[in-house]
Amino acid sequence: MPEDTRSGTYAELAAVGPYGVRPGHALITMVEPHPGHEHAYNRWYEDDHFIAGAMAMPWIYAGRRWVATRTLQLLRYPEDSAVAKPVTAGCYLSTYWITEGRYDEHMKWTVGINKRLNRDNRVHQERTHVFTSFQDHEATVYRDGDSGPRDFHALDHPYRGLVMQVIDAESPERCGELAAWLRDTHLPERLKGSPTAMVTLFRPTPLPGDRMSYVKQVEGVGTRLTLL
Repeated sequence: MPEDTRSGTYAELAAVGPYGVRPGHALITMVEPHPGHEHAYNRWYEDDHFIAGAMAMPWIYAGRRWVATRTLQLLRYPEDSAVAKPVTAGCYLSTYWITEGRYDEHMKWTVGINKRLNRDNRVHQERTHVFTSFQDHEATVYRDGDSGPRDFHALDHPYRGLVMQVIDAESPERCGELAAWLRDTHLPERLKGSPTAMVTLFRPTPLPGDRMSYVKQVEGVGTRLTLL
């Protein structure tokens, strides 16, 4: 007998709800494999989890992995980081775009599939989540205006690298002011003539209460900005 996948509901679901291409949300996760488990972690992540635990899920439409070599890790600041302790922790960064307006549906699926993957022993436990959060898109600033790739192309375009910057404001009100200043004043000036093609700004959202126990609750909701 074929497995029940309730496939009859798929046509109904596809006919309703947002289905644009904008990255309305993102999953940003920085991980450190435990010493001695680096090879096993990468084989698991690239050969299984990147697909089964992310790209095969509804409404994730782009994803990419990045690695920080030791030379790059030593460029991080401040030493007393609010994100990584020590500041060099987290050598692998994965970024995913989620269709605008589909956050709630995606979260229901991701919680369900991760429970299933855990139950089936398809989750590599020898790793630490240094910085993992789902985030809402705030703005994108382009160096070249209307020329060049858009933010929804960014994870598929062959960019040579990515820089992640996390900024904490003093209050939710100041966070809004900071985002506006970055979007309208600071970033347009900094991008002119630089090697950086674009900057995307995101705001973290709380993880659901039934998240996996090895992923800590998101900090800085309301006061934090993440720049990619």
